[in-house]
Amino acid sequence: MLLIENESNTPLHVTILEQICKEHSQKEVELIMIDGKSMHELNLEHRGMDKTTDVLSFPVENFPHAPLGSIVINYELADEKAKELGHTIEEEITLLFIHGMLHLLGFDHEVDNGEMREREKAWIKQYNLPESLIVRTEE
Repeated sequence: MLLIENESNTPLHVTILEQICKEHSQKEVELIMIDGKSMHELNLEHRGMDKTTDVLSFPVENFPHAPLGSIVINYELADEKAKELGHTIEEEITLLFIHGMLHLLGFDHEVDNGEMREREKAWIKQYNLPESLIVRTEE
């Protein structure tokens, strides 16, 4: 199940986002769309990084009936990146959502041996999306 908090009214591929959740977890996932300033504050508070970012994931400790966690997306950066790369903001947000979802499921590209990168590539192909950040930065 997917819960969405989208104060920006940014367009979303809700059907695909719900499908990703349903196919990869039985737990509830929250998607929160925020602006760059709010994301900067979250990134500083939770990661000690004094800058904005495109996506953050907040997993919830596993206990019965607990949600999987929250995925927070910076809709301003998503819009910029979509324009830069020539695809829709809906596609960019879906790519970021996949990235966040993989983090919620326990993957971490900063410490793994490419497992998250490979899983992300597979999901991108499965959902017929353009290349994501993790794939674009491989070269």
